Amino acid sequence: MHVSFTALSAAATVSATNLFVSDYSGTVTTFSLTVNTTGSYALNQTFQTTECAPNPSWLTVDIDRGLLFCLNEGLNSVNGSLSSFTINRDGSLSHVKNETTISGPVNGVIYGNAAGQRGIALAHYTGSAVSSWLLEGGGKFELNQNIPYTLAKPGPNAARQDAPHEHEAILDPTGQYIIVPDLGADLKLAPLVAAPGSGPRHGAFWNPYAVTGAGSPTYFYLVSELASTVTGYSVTYLPNNGGLNFTEVFKSSTYGLLNQPAYNAPAEIHVTPDNRFIIISNRNNTSFNLPEPNGSLLPSDSFTTFRLLPDGTLAWVQIWPSGGMYPRQFSIDGTGSLIAVGNQNSQNVVVLSRDVSTGLIGEPVARMSLPGNTTCVMWDEWNA
Repeated sequence: MHVSFTALSAAATVSATNLFVSDYSGTVTTFSLTVNTTGSYALNQTFQTTECAPNPSWLTVDIDRGLLFCLNEGLNSVNGSLSSFTINRDGSLSHVKNETTISGPVNGVIYGNAAGQRGIALAHYTGSAVSSWLLEGGGKFELNQNIPYTLAKPGPNAARQDAPHEHEAILDPTGQYIIVPDLGADLKLAPLVAAPGSGPRHGAFWNPYAVTGAGSPTYFYLVSELASTVTGYSVTYLPNNGGLNFTEVFKSSTYGLLNQPAYNAPAEIHVTPDNRFIIISNRNNTSFNLPEPNGSLLPSDSFTTFRLLPDGTLAWVQIWPSGGMYPRQFSIDGTGSLIAVGNQNSQNVVVLSRDVSTGLIGEPVARMSLPGNTTCVMWDEWNA
């Protein structure tokens, strides 16, 4: 997290960090989150671009090289696109390149050797594919391969599982494998067969001791959108680069100990920076109604926090409001003390406090509206 200090007077300072936010109206916006010595936060727009239009769906930040990659889903187009930007010190973005992709890119991850060839892998939801692009430095990139997938027949939820729907590209802790949850086919492209009709969406790896290598335990947690579950697997690395083996060790509703609302649809999942908790966003449940200053009530979906246990199981900790409807994606800052969430249908970005010691999410400290449905929010960790 970038923190700069500007002298306002002999008695006051302000620290600031940037957030990059995309929305379906076509904009990518930089917001500056400031906090003064009294603990008061403010969120202000400092930059905006439409060079990832018409429908930005995901942002991938290349922390080590000061680059941002933006995926355009192309909701009303036969194609999507991939754009790159350099990140400037003030959080503004300078456009480098745009290329047409297979339709529906919704997630991307950078992979490869820091000293050698690197790439970015994209998951294409409507395009039923994974694509990879070689990164050539300075934000330049070229297509490497397109990997399409087919489905012999619809899944149990025919309306949502009419075709393969690649939803995320996840790099494993060793950097050797990319795991892709497929909502349509109930597969992860390892492959691991999920429960029929469950609709895998996003996932996260975890190592209890924050190390990788032979003999080091590794777990993988999969959020399934249609079944509203989180499933934990122990992960075994097969010899001779033979792939991964997954053994289920835990399964729960994403609401944990509480009754799960009908039609709940979990979306994002992250391990906290201190390696102690998992946080999941829940959409389409309206579990809270939050009082507004004008006396009205703001309907809100939720977050679930689980504690990570050494054997790979999870212990429920908390359900907490996300500050709006349909928390499609969220990011945790490097300290673990702030969560920035994009509430898609509320067209806002909300920053919430978090107690690092207890893992409990707290009150919102800042909120800003967007011109369209919010799709992604990322901290500016380049300016660290």
